[in-house]
Amino acid sequence: MKNRVRELRTASGLSQGHFGAALGVSRQTINSIENGRYLPSLPLAFAIARSFDSMIEDIFTPEEDGR
Repeated sequence: MKNRVRELRTASGLSQGHFGAALGVSRQTINSIENGRYLPSLPLAFAIARSFDSMIEDIFTPEEDGR
């Protein structure tokens, strides 16, 4: 799953720590999401989207795998 979390977070001037605190998760969780090592739960994905006044589909997209 690709995502635009890092792009949107940095454009908003938020550190990973501040963004995580606002969402009730750790900085490490934000880092893992941004690097594609962790897929957020649906409630967390909704919270991330709401924080950027966006829809989930605008932030998280499936990776093309040639199928």
